Amino acid sequence: MSNDPLLQPFQLKHLTLKNRIIVTSHEPAYPEDGMPKVRYRAYTVERAKGGVALTMTAGSAAVAKDSPPVFNNLLAYKDEIVPWIREMTDAVHEAGAAIMIQLTHLGRRTRWDKGDWLPVVAPSHLREPAHRAYPKKIEDWDIERIIKDFADAAERMKAGGMDGVELEAYGHLIDQFASPLTNELDAPYGGSLENRMKFCFDVFSAIRKRVGEDFILGVRYTADEQLKGGTSKAEGLEISRLLRDSGLIDYLNVVRGHIDTDAGLTDLIPIQGMANSPHLDFAGEIRAATNFPTFHAAKIPDVATARHAIASGKVDMVGMTRAHMTDPHLVRKIMEKREEDIRPCVGANYCLDRIYQGGAAYCIHNPATGRELTLPHDIPKAEKRRKIVVIGTGPAGMEAARVAGERGHDVVVFEAADKPGGQIRLTAQSPRRREMISIIDWRMAQCEKLGVTFRFNTWADADTVLAEAPDVVIIATGGMAHTEVLEDGNDLVVSAWDIVSGDVKPGTNVLVFDDAGDHSGLQAAEIIAATGAKVEIMTPDRSFAPEVMAMNLVPYMRSLQQKDVTFTVTFRLEAVARQGNGLVAKVGSDYGGVTQTRLVDQVIINNGTIPLDDLYFELKGLSSNGGEVSYDDLIAGQPQCVVRNPEGSFQLFRIGDAISARNTHAAIHDALRLVKDL
Repeated sequence: MSNDPLLQPFQLKHLTLKNRIIVTSHEPAYPEDGMPKVRYRAYTVERAKGGVALTMTAGSAAVAKDSPPVFNNLLAYKDEIVPWIREMTDAVHEAGAAIMIQLTHLGRRTRWDKGDWLPVVAPSHLREPAHRAYPKKIEDWDIERIIKDFADAAERMKAGGMDGVELEAYGHLIDQFASPLTNELDAPYGGSLENRMKFCFDVFSAIRKRVGEDFILGVRYTADEQLKGGTSKAEGLEISRLLRDSGLIDYLNVVRGHIDTDAGLTDLIPIQGMANSPHLDFAGEIRAATNFPTFHAAKIPDVATARHAIASGKVDMVGMTRAHMTDPHLVRKIMEKREEDIRPCVGANYCLDRIYQGGAAYCIHNPATGRELTLPHDIPKAEKRRKIVVIGTGPAGMEAARVAGERGHDVVVFEAADKPGGQIRLTAQSPRRREMISIIDWRMAQCEKLGVTFRFNTWADADTVLAEAPDVVIIATGGMAHTEVLEDGNDLVVSAWDIVSGDVKPGTNVLVFDDAGDHSGLQAAEIIAATGAKVEIMTPDRSFAPEVMAMNLVPYMRSLQQKDVTFTVTFRLEAVARQGNGLVAKVGSDYGGVTQTRLVDQVIINNGTIPLDDLYFELKGLSSNGGEVSYDDLIAGQPQCVVRNPEGSFQLFRIGDAISARNTHAAIHDALRLVKDL
């Protein structure tokens, strides 16, 4: 038996958990009609197959019609969910893992114009900033109804084969009762701490009566809101003791912070550039004070930190949720002593930011996550070994090389630079985004193990490629910054990448025109502002940096708002001209009727990239498929069989930004779904 602390079993009441690693409750937004159908089940089961002890689903499943999800959550208030839950729990149990589900009533953390358009309810009329709905102050009959809704939902989950239920008690209705900031009720549910906790205990009592003792009940709650006037650490310790002493629950799942704003949410669930495991010591204090089973998860992305969490006794079970979105086979690789093969979570938070923007969760560099029905996590070997030439070592090229290597092909990669990475290497120069380089480093290490040949400092032209006698050529040359967007003065501007790379020195009075809304514009602005320069960031959009999304925007704003930076929306840069030693920028608006000017000494353009596709078009006429991709076959997961030129000796494809400006996930997705069938 292994002596690895992470691989030791843990006895939770009657339930034996085979190791100390869990996937905490989260909603990947894969339900169909509020049900965990085939896609949702495949995603959940993959992590069970990967060796995790306990996987928790839904973050969180709604228990009542007046708790409409603001993104695609499970609907635990519907009886028809039971057979879908049963199919999922049976499959997870067969794969060797335990499974629980998180239930909630969102309270004010939703909107009245979702679902059945019912009033939002909360223990006060105070609006939550993130979701903007003004709630109805909850009445006695609402409380009675919602307590029953919780019990009904828990009973459904037990009927569906769940091992237990966890209640979500941070930011949602239970926490809105507990927090002095959001509870303006009179007794018996308002006032003293005991009164504010009464709703929580009434819910648990009702659930326990329904499900009996042979069913795990837990709570994920904040023991310190880190808000003036909110639940303090001292009060959180008392809450922890009250929960333990209630006799109603079997474990505590501790978080710290608040989620009513983007900034609060980001501190509670930190992203890249922020400290790892920032709340682990705090969870350890709760564990020491209560001597009660304690779970915790918050940016614990690596095995070493998780191992420390268990070995030090800070927690009993450690959550590695985003890490499992990146690599669902994480635990199996620990068991097989292959930790170096674990695909690293880089904290990019593409997964959560997509959810909070109304999309499905995807990992920035594992496109198979959430697509288990069509894309493999383990790449199968090809029936026939082929010679594959890849041009470019950005994320698309590196993924193409890795997957081709896994398929068993003879792979040669050409790169003009002396190191791999492309735009990832540039973006990782910013301290906040340094973790991004692991996307490249992991693939480079995998490629080296697979025998992929790299030729750096080599500009590949058509003759270079043809000399390899390839069966397949994949163009992953990326793109170059697109700054030719003005009526006049395109020669007077520089790109955001010029600033990020250090090729151009920042000015002292700078206009950053951001028409792409992605990271590079804000990275450039941050670099410039750090010199003490005056910066205006201008966008023609009505929202600021939409491609960066909510949680990733938080650290940028914290940095930029402390500097001499102005944010301007709904204005468009139209032209630039010289004026003395400076520049005059002509500014208009897509809404019309506006003409303004700015006097600056530098203009930065962030407007995506134009494909570097010369080599592709050189080779196109020589290829058998003329560069054509059958989208039907690509989507269906079938090999590419297009033949436009029977005399062609190789297939030609291009991927990533060599096609059009998109993002890292799209580039890697292109590569995986194409090359897995070559």
